[in-house]
Amino acid sequence: MEGGGGTLSELYQRSKKLLIKTRDALERLERLEFSSASSSTSAGVDSPELSFAVKRDIAQIQSLCTDMDRLWRLIGAKSQRDLWKRKVEQVAEEADSLKESLDKYFLRNQRRTQEARERAELLGRANGESSHVLRIFDEEAQAMQSARNSSRMLEESYATGVAILAQYAGQRERLKSAQRKALDILNTVGVSNFVLRLIERRHRVDRWIKYVGMFFTIIILIAFWRWTR
Repeated sequence: MEGGGGTLSELYQRSKKLLIKTRDALERLERLEFSSASSSTSAGVDSPELSFAVKRDIAQIQSLCTDMDRLWRLIGAKSQRDLWKRKVEQVAEEADSLKESLDKYFLRNQRRTQEARERAELLGRANGESSHVLRIFDEEAQAMQSARNSSRMLEESYATGVAILAQYAGQRERLKSAQRKALDILNTVGVSNFVLRLIERRHRVDRWIKYVGMFFTIIILIAFWRWTR
């Protein structure tokens, strides 16, 4: 089965060779891209000749797929027709995958170029306003240093206040302890005085009882003495 560019088999072999060639070229483009990114270059690196060749080969593969798609439909045997259908579809899918990868490469390269342009514009503006930027940074640095000094003074004042309060708390506890001891002593003295007064009162009562008993004893003895006479 032949088409305008050869038989179906010849077109298929040509498309497979182009696939291998295109895949290798695309890998070289990506290696060039990532080596440029790892070296921290400021602008996107492109290889116009290589990327154009990859784009041209992909277009050629897709054109071959169009021809092969027309030819496999003319095959009479169903088994051969299905076989070639799968082969052509596989080549077409690989071509679409390569085209998608190339489109992503172009998009990344365009984005890097745009970022490089924006960085250049920013650097240009920064160079024109460097003194103003430095003055702003210096003022911010002074403000931050002042804030740090204030923060340190507040921390020191807080620590001093905490230490003073701790001393007051300790003194308060000692005063409470002394107060309790004094109250205990006063309570003890109060009980002792009460007991002493009770003892003294008991002594007075005993003394009066003794005197009364002596008086009645003398009277009884006098009365007994007179009665016995």
